Amino acid sequence: MKITYYEDNRDLREGITFLLQATPGLEMLGAFGDCSHLSQELQTLRPDVVLMDIDLPGLSGIDAVPIVKAASPDTQVLMLTVFDNDEKIFQAIRNGASGYLLKHTPPSEIVSAIFDIHRGGSPMTANIARRVLQFFQSQQKVVPQPEREDYRLSARELDIVKGLVNGYSYKLIADDLHISIDTVRSHIRHIYDKLQVNSKTEAILKAMREGLV
Repeated sequence: MKITYYEDNRDLREGITFLLQATPGLEMLGAFGDCSHLSQELQTLRPDVVLMDIDLPGLSGIDAVPIVKAASPDTQVLMLTVFDNDEKIFQAIRNGASGYLLKHTPPSEIVSAIFDIHRGGSPMTANIARRVLQFFQSQQKVVPQPEREDYRLSARELDIVKGLVNGYSYKLIADDLHISIDTVRSHIRHIYDKLQVNSKTEAILKAMREGLV
């Protein structure tokens, strides 16, 4: 699994880089102090997972996420930041981040999160995940539900959305529906197009908000 890392704190950047380089199954392609050459680095290195800080000089990590997704839709972005306020959390998710960890996360959990996100998971620090759930629970209580839009999802696509919401990996969804992982990925791309989202996390949140499952 190929990794790139964007972090302006040199000591942290070097520490995480050393950790990932020493982890079997991970290949550290590069660690950078800013996103000034992000598009070029994505085209050249083609990472599977990008670790992204938020408070970077120049282009912020949040604004960098849609650039990553536009240049390489299959690349997963894992935010690794000190910011735990709702605005930044939801902006990062809306922009296409598939996971959100705080920097106090133990190193072993950061490594586990990288493997998880590559397998189709959406790793989040526990209190971040709780905030996401609380947000949607509060929305259901106070926001009148408009007439539901089905987004023209087929029965099979709805089955896959249900699997995502239940936390299933692509492999588990494929096994459950007796289809190949490549078929699941093809359906996922169509689901993203129909829901007008850029990541699995965003698709899950929209499906929950819109009552699709």
